[in-house]
Amino acid sequence: MSNVIPLSSHRPKKVTPKGMCQHGIHKWVIWKDKQFDSRKGKLVTVFRCERCGEQKVKAI
Repeated sequence: MSNVIPLSSHRPKKVTPKGMCQHGIHKWVIWKDKQFDSRKGKLVTVFRCERCGEQKVKAI
């Protein structure tokens, strides 16, 4: 009875926000500072990821 081995409890790893962005799962929001930009005479909206700051532009 004295040979009991204590086992550590394994906790699941938490997903870090930047880890999700590395795999292409971004959290896009409209960037209010630069809300609209013109490209070739078309109105575009600037989206920015909340987690990593990457930007994408979408033409309307």
